[in-house]
Amino acid sequence: MLFYLQIFIITLLLSAGLTFLVMKLAAKLGITDKPDGDRKIHSRNVPLLGGLAIFAAFFIILYFVHDKLLIGNLLPRHWLGFFAGGVWLMLGGWFDDKYNLKPIQQIVWPLLAIASIIVGGVEIEKITNPFGDFIYLGAASSALIALWLLGMMYTTKLLDGLDGLVSGMTAIGAMVIFLFTESHKYYQPDVGLAALVLAAASLGFLFFNWHPAKIFLGEGGSLFLGYALGVLAIISGGKIAIALLVMGLPILDVAWTILRRLAAGKNPFKFADRKHLHFRLVNMGLSVKKSVLFFYAISIIFGLAALFLQSRGKILALAALLVIMILVLVFFSYLDRKNKIA
Repeated sequence: MLFYLQIFIITLLLSAGLTFLVMKLAAKLGITDKPDGDRKIHSRNVPLLGGLAIFAAFFIILYFVHDKLLIGNLLPRHWLGFFAGGVWLMLGGWFDDKYNLKPIQQIVWPLLAIASIIVGGVEIEKITNPFGDFIYLGAASSALIALWLLGMMYTTKLLDGLDGLVSGMTAIGAMVIFLFTESHKYYQPDVGLAALVLAAASLGFLFFNWHPAKIFLGEGGSLFLGYALGVLAIISGGKIAIALLVMGLPILDVAWTILRRLAAGKNPFKFADRKHLHFRLVNMGLSVKKSVLFFYAISIIFGLAALFLQSRGKILALAALLVIMILVLVFFSYLDRKNKIA
């Protein structure tokens, strides 16, 4: 535990230091997010590229502890695929933050990241059947990985609307995976160490990203955190259900957003609005900090529950999250109708 504490503190400090440097670099290069008075409600230009600091801190620390990452079933090519995918996201994020790429150009980089993971040999051999035994995936493994990582990346990308929301929830998710992999039954100290480093790197960035934020994740950062959390969920034994429970509320919100925009005849990835749950909470009167803390609380409750639930229990917990989301949607629909009448 002393080793874990040392690594956590070193990563935290490294991430905070790199965030400060990236903040100055982005400001000097003019790569900033400008307020528009609508979705971008900050009062001044805020530097982007923050995800670069998390990415750098994460992989720098993993390099120095690489011997401890190879004590399990994971091979160097798995970690190299993980790293290569992150590099693609950082490159794409830089271009998007600088030149504001079109959606068709933005999606190229997540697809390259997914390809890197698959080429690196990461796979999902089987998933737990809640009614007993396992379901072996075979050739379907790559398709499931692609869908899962794409879903996680676009969840954190679309969730990145309030200061500290994505970085804080990633830290929570990574800590839950760390605790899970340290349990006696699912002991995986290599994955647990990587998860702990991701949590610390996210928290180091959060010092500058908490409201009012001094720096934003940027396109690459918002995608990278979903990607990293998604990869860790896969290599921790395919425990996707844990990440689903931690990120369940924003995942359901993103799913609803896509369906809502498609129903309105709009491209869900070209069109932006303030109807995401986190924006609705702010519009309802909650402060940015309280809205973010609401998401944190839901993630912590369901994340910790996932540590003690078996497969059927996790399905019930996911069902409970779905019910909560439906009730929230009904509530906001009622408010919308009431406001129209008024």
